[in-house]
Amino acid sequence: METIYIDGKSLSLDHIEKVARQDYKVSLTEEAIRNIRKSREYVDELVKNDRVVYGITTGFGNFADVIISRDQTEELQKNLIVSHACGVGEHLPKESVRAAMLLRANALSRGFSGIRIQTLQTLIDMLNSSVLPAIPEKGSLGASGDLAPLAHMVLPLISLGEAYFKGELLPGALAMERAGIAPIVLTSKEGLALINGTQVMTGIGALTLCDALNLLKLCDISAALTIEALNGITDAFIPDLHALRPHPGQRDAAANLLKILQGSSRTSRQGEVRVQDAYSLRCIPQVHGASRDAIFHVRDKVAVEVNSVTDNPIIFADMDMAVSGGNFHGQPMALSFDYLGIALSELGNICERRIERLVNSQLSGLPAFLTEQGGLHSGFMIAQYTAAALVSENKVLSHPASVDSIPSSGNQEDHVSMGTIAARKAREIYFNVRNTIGIELFAGAQAIDLNIKDRGKKLGKGSEAAYEEIRKIVPKVEKDRELYLDFKKIASLMEANDIIRAVENAVGPLN
Repeated sequence: METIYIDGKSLSLDHIEKVARQDYKVSLTEEAIRNIRKSREYVDELVKNDRVVYGITTGFGNFADVIISRDQTEELQKNLIVSHACGVGEHLPKESVRAAMLLRANALSRGFSGIRIQTLQTLIDMLNSSVLPAIPEKGSLGASGDLAPLAHMVLPLISLGEAYFKGELLPGALAMERAGIAPIVLTSKEGLALINGTQVMTGIGALTLCDALNLLKLCDISAALTIEALNGITDAFIPDLHALRPHPGQRDAAANLLKILQGSSRTSRQGEVRVQDAYSLRCIPQVHGASRDAIFHVRDKVAVEVNSVTDNPIIFADMDMAVSGGNFHGQPMALSFDYLGIALSELGNICERRIERLVNSQLSGLPAFLTEQGGLHSGFMIAQYTAAALVSENKVLSHPASVDSIPSSGNQEDHVSMGTIAARKAREIYFNVRNTIGIELFAGAQAIDLNIKDRGKKLGKGSEAAYEEIRKIVPKVEKDRELYLDFKKIASLMEANDIIRAVENAVGPLN
């Protein structure tokens, strides 16, 4: 099994995906071990000298002015975890939990958190052995980090809570025992170091971002199939036009379309079939491109966050300081994941409008609802309903979570980010958009088959590759059938990246 080495500075999106989805192992670098030990020695000195430092020799939140004696240190840290484990709802999926554990370990490995090596190593051992804490998805305000979900992450570490092991939900202590991992007793600063951070929101959001980056290519491919079916005008995609408004995403989307459509005898030029196309065809580069730029912006923000120290207080051993700041605040991720959700939602919106053009005979010139026996058969009528329902739901989900705030902890924590809600919403929006694109791919292939006047004409090299992949698993709809089964097949095709792989084999890498 491959291993990812962490030091708090060099984790990438690719690393996160490999650990979260492919069960790669995790290990500390020698540099990280040295930095962790140095930071811990400083914390021990603070406790030994009875220095007043937030969360080490004081209570938490609104209890920051309550001094805690040295002999109460272990009780203080345990109480922090059990009192903060207040999540509700369904458990986060395995990949999100693995991502959160990796990101928390990576942040702690930087050596500014004061945790002991053995405590951090126990968390890493749990990850490597797939002892995955049961973390409820709801309960985080996203400032002071993901306190509630991360507290649930820590519970099995101290023989409490619940965890999944080999697919079975067990009491935390039993899961640790079966994995052969000894639990620990937290000491000064450690509970706080483990739960003060943005790693749950960032883990969920980072995996959604990985999927969103992949979805950009699928959007262009599905749009290209619709263009083929509707004799779309390719003049709107020429490089000279987009050079006059050189947003990178717009240029890349236009270039992708031309690459996918190259060699097609089904597309048209201005004036051949019509003077101009509707916006949902003509403005694909502008809309897809704007979402592309937004998603790349989020990628840049996440790249910073996954290698950041986000707990409190932060230990500067060389400066003889323990600084109580606000690096745990989730606002950078809250705004980013709201933006990600909006960008994805817009991809779905324009996609649904293209589906409508395919099924509406007054707009397409094709048989109504893409069936040759309309009346007796309904064809793709309700497929468009489903797409409309998905994008309408996304309009509700796209309302930003980050503009909301509720004071907490006796008004000490009086502005919170709601970043975890933003990340969870973006994830749901992604699933809805992916399904909408799947419907367009299916409908586009059907429309190509029904376009009698173009029968025998060539598809573009990329379009043909996509069409052939779709037809390998879903045949043309001759008579009404259970389309949801076809939707599932196409979703699995998208998930396996088979369509993108086939197109890129035919035309070369897409942007």
